[in-house]
Amino acid sequence: MPDPSLIDRNPKFLTGVRFMTSTRRTLLLALAAIGLALPLGHATPAVAETKLKMVLNWKYQGPQGWFFLAQDRGYFKKAGIDLTMDQGNGSGAPIPLVASGTYDVGFGDINALIQFAAQKPEEAPIAVYVLYNQPPFTIAVRADSSIKTPKDLEGKTLGSAPGDGALKLFPAFCKIAKIDCSTIKITTFQPNLREQMLMNKQVDGVFGYVNTIRFSAKLMHVGDNEIRYIKYGDYGMDLYSNAIIVSKKLTKEHPEVVRGLIAAINHGIEDSLKDPAAAIDAVAKREPLINKTVERERFDATLRDEMDSPEIKKIGLGNVDKARLKKSIEILVEAQKLPRTPTVDEIYTDKFMPPVAELPKKLF
Repeated sequence: MPDPSLIDRNPKFLTGVRFMTSTRRTLLLALAAIGLALPLGHATPAVAETKLKMVLNWKYQGPQGWFFLAQDRGYFKKAGIDLTMDQGNGSGAPIPLVASGTYDVGFGDINALIQFAAQKPEEAPIAVYVLYNQPPFTIAVRADSSIKTPKDLEGKTLGSAPGDGALKLFPAFCKIAKIDCSTIKITTFQPNLREQMLMNKQVDGVFGYVNTIRFSAKLMHVGDNEIRYIKYGDYGMDLYSNAIIVSKKLTKEHPEVVRGLIAAINHGIEDSLKDPAAAIDAVAKREPLINKTVERERFDATLRDEMDSPEIKKIGLGNVDKARLKKSIEILVEAQKLPRTPTVDEIYTDKFMPPVAELPKKLF
């Protein structure tokens, strides 16, 4: 408090005091407005979120519910990640998109990654969590067609989305199944036209994943008895499939972000296994026009047919049997005459995985 005698002797002093008080108040209010005012107690500093862009394997469908549920429940945010997810155009498409830096993360086919790594090892991303541990690749044909075996595909026309994983593996399938690929015509089209093209007899068969085709056809009121599947796995192609794939730059510069990303996805999967309806609701929140009943069926079929390998009971979902992956690499390199054989460690790393005790080991 100023000396009253000073005020009496110098009336201008009071004006100065008022000015300084007003200025200080204004400054404090301004600081508070931008979050810089001095705290009254201990405050937790704001944690900057790392922005990541992720491209999915396909359009929004039931089996992607665990990603959306993890986002809606704040698991990415808790890990310091601001994640944006975009729809994809085939399981093979995310690999070059992550390699080019267009996306930081992809949910795509590990076999397309093997092919990419064999040709461009310096640019290749890496898989950090493998979800689909059973081979889903197929060529679907009409049940009333004359095509019953791979040999029957010779001389026919097959269609596919350009980035489809089954299409990319077709040369290897031809060699293993002993069919002449050169006699088969391939036409490409937008992903949403696939089942329509097949059922309208505009192509003789289409490439894809069994459950993607099956349930997309069901939405067109096409029954299971109307489509026949020539499955790659039935002809010796015991391959892994879709995985979380990230750039090697991200693993080197921000390993804690990759670790947090995988932990969040794993948490989302666990929640989805406990409450599948919540996972489907999370998809519907982003794509309100989905048929929830069909997407729930697709969700369950994906767990059963593409993710429930006996090996997960021991190693947990997300991990791989390295001997099996090594054999897969050798199958692709030999069948497709790739220029080099990538090592298992070039394709997959478990450095960012949660402990095995925290991974799902039972899907039903």
